[in-house]
Amino acid sequence: MQFQQHTLFHIYNRGNNRQTIFFERENYLYFLFKIRKYLLPHCEILSYCLMPNHFHLLVYADERTKQSVKIGNNDINVLSYGFQNLLSSYTKAINRKFERTGSLFTQNTKAKALAPVPDGYICLKYIHQNPLKAGLVRDMNDWEFSSFQDYAGIRNGSLCNQTLANQLLSFDKVQYFKTAHEMVLENDAKRLF
Repeated sequence: MQFQQHTLFHIYNRGNNRQTIFFERENYLYFLFKIRKYLLPHCEILSYCLMPNHFHLLVYADERTKQSVKIGNNDINVLSYGFQNLLSSYTKAINRKFERTGSLFTQNTKAKALAPVPDGYICLKYIHQNPLKAGLVRDMNDWEFSSFQDYAGIRNGSLCNQTLANQLLSFDKVQYFKTAHEMVLENDAKRLF
């Protein structure tokens, strides 16, 4: 993955063959810990949603993203390297815990560059709506493994930079919550992938 500085990205991946990647609550929490460890030093997280068989992140690649890591003869972008470490370390832990082998995630994590307005705002809604659309909850407030609870003030999470999200996406929080449950239109969602 190549990450340009000062760019907004929708990043997502799923379980290999659409298999489950989060088996119990502790797995979700461990993955969030790994995000904090491997990604947060290199970008700003604006929103996230972890689903049983996939995940979505909305990230802003800032000036820290221009750094690289030397691996053999190759220079790898620090954010790309962070994603490699996140997914491989999580996979190793899950394989060890559940006595399984092989790939957990599909090979290519997708990263789609977005214009902050309107696509970034639509992506924020889309990410938060995932558990509702999948029928896992009846209210987005009820899904623990999403940044929606932070934005709604239900939880005081520190993973997402809500101030930056408000600035980049030009959204009014009051208006957002009035329309948060209105489903993202299919044509708008296609632009995010």
